[in-house]
Formats: sequence, structure tokens, C-alpha cells
Amino acid sequence: MTEITTSKQGQTLIIRFNRPEKMNAITRDMYAGLAHHLNEAAGDFSVRCVLLASEGDHFTAGNDIRDFMSNPPAEEDSDVVKFLASLLDFPKPLLACVKGNAIGVGTTMLLHCDVVVASPSAKFSMPFTSLGLVPEAGSTKLFPELVGYQRAAKIFMTGESFSADEALQMGMIASIASDPEQEAMEIAERIGQQPPQAIINTKALMKANKHDAVAAVIRAEFQIFALALQSEEAAEAFMKFMASRGN
Repeated sequence: MTEITTSKQGQTLIIRFNRPEKMNAITRDMYAGLAHHLNEAAGDFSVRCVLLASEGDHFTAGNDIRDFMSNPPAEEDSDVVKFLASLLDFPKPLLACVKGNAIGVGTTMLLHCDVVVASPSAKFSMPFTSLGLVPEAGSTKLFPELVGYQRAAKIFMTGESFSADEALQMGMIASIASDPEQEAMEIAERIGQQPPQAIINTKALMKANKHDAVAAVIRAEFQIFALALQSEEAAEAFMKFMASRGN
């Protein structure tokens, strides 16, 4: 599985999207790899933090549309669902460094991260409704709670993108850096120097009041998402999208 790679730097495991020729668009196999590495890291005492990173100029273009259409995640044991569960339940600090585009799940997964550092040119978007779908990863709960209902509704319902400066102002990211991976690693190293059980307990307490509610929203989103995938509206939207890409 070379499209998701891992490396260890000190006590930090770096999980990296490695499909730069496709803007790191995520396939079903890549979701499976992400879930596997997160679940392994959760039980590995030598790993204090995990950093999500990427090769190339972009974080991720979100779902690989061609793979997505040929392998729609309609089952509750799909690799997409397993990945979302691994994000929600990951007990240790989860960081991300974002450059270029973070589209769809590339943005929604960040709502589960504890610290996100972005480059000045990073661009975020969640164009689910543009494809006749609904948002996922618990974002219909997490995003409005973070940024306010009106701003979340505008972004979800128009499919518009927003900048790193806007993400910082909204509280979606912790900081902006010219080298986001270096800064994220420095933060991970500082976290790794703290007593590990204190860190795990602190994260658990911070997440405790919403964990079950987010899990319920993820399930509801998935059920509606799966139904929407079968609709004529989504089929037309996907065909329009593919045509715009020249596919």
C-alpha cells in the first residue's frame, strides 16, 4: 500500500497521503490503510502523537470520484465508515499539516484533529451538496458548533471554498506557517514530552461531552448519504462534475 505511507520521527507517527499525481484523491484502499494505521497507532505505546501529512502540493482532493462511483460506500462496514470510526475514537493527539487543497473529507477529517497547521495558500471546501450529497464525518454537528450556524450553512449550501486566514479566524486551524509540517512536528514533539496518560485523559475529557452525539450524527449522515448516492439528483451532479473534469 504505497498510496498511504508511514514513517516514525521520535514518538510521532506520520501518516502520509502519497498520491500527488492525483492531488492525493482518496480511494477505498486508501481509506482502509488510514483506518489500519490509526487503529494500530492507538494501541502502540511507542506512538505518542500521529501527524496526517501529504506528498506534493495538496493535502487531498477528497474522494477519488471514479473509484467512489465504482465502489460507493453504501454499507455500514465500508472502509470509509471504518476510517471515520478510527478518527472519532483515536485516543491520542492527532495533528495535521495542510497545504494546497483540502476538499470534502480533506476538510471534514480536520474537525477530528486536535491541532491543525496550514500553509498560507491552503484552501478548504466541503462541496457535498454540489454533488447531490450531504456532508459526512459528523461535520453537520461539529462545523456549526465551531463556526456558528449561519457561516456553516453558507459554506455547506454554496459549496464555496475558504482560505487559511478564514479557517484560522473560524477556529478550524491552530496556526498558519510557511512550513506547516515542520511546525506541526515541533508541536507534536512538545506534546510527546508530556506525561502520556495525562495527555490521553485530557483529550478524552475534552471530547467526552460530544463523542456519543457525534457518533450518532455520523451514523445519520451516512444513512442519508447512502440514499443520496442512489438518487437521480446525485447521478446528474456526478456526471456534470466528471464532464467538467474532462473525464
